[in-house]
Amino acid sequence: MQVFNAILNTDGFMKEMDEKYNILAAYYAQHYEEVKAFVAKNLLCADSAEDIVQTVFLKLLASDRMITPVTLPCLVYTVARHLIFDYWRHHKTVEEYEHYLVRRGAPDMYGVESVYGAHEITALLERGIARLSGGQQEVIRMNLFDGKAVSEISSELNMNYKSVENRLGVARKEVRRYIRRMLA
Repeated sequence: MQVFNAILNTDGFMKEMDEKYNILAAYYAQHYEEVKAFVAKNLLCADSAEDIVQTVFLKLLASDRMITPVTLPCLVYTVARHLIFDYWRHHKTVEEYEHYLVRRGAPDMYGVESVYGAHEITALLERGIARLSGGQQEVIRMNLFDGKAVSEISSELNMNYKSVENRLGVARKEVRRYIRRMLA
């Protein structure tokens, strides 16, 4: 009897989900342009508006809220408004960070001459590692290039965990200090 009730409940759940999808699909088809215009007006950017509108409906599809034709318009505009706020919050954070970089006198991020190539950074890293003691070099190479954790390094080298952790910490500080000096 319990199995039968579980099947009935699952069947009822599936009907409820189908009904939810049908309601959302009908609303999406009928009101897509209207919601897109609302979002575009608040974003001042038509390209991002399409992404946000689609995200609204994806969030509603994934939500566990009860959706009816009466509650759907309110949910759509509430979720859209929240995503618009998130967009502007992110935009503001990016602008603040860019202003912070300019105030610090950071080089132009978009100029070709200010970008270091991967091979240049790798060469700096190698020179920084070469300045370390033999034990520190071995530990930092195993960590950086082999991707090994401190516990793996300690068991492979038959060393105390804390000793490996200490060597790695000192080696990282020295390499960072060297790279910072070279890039200044």
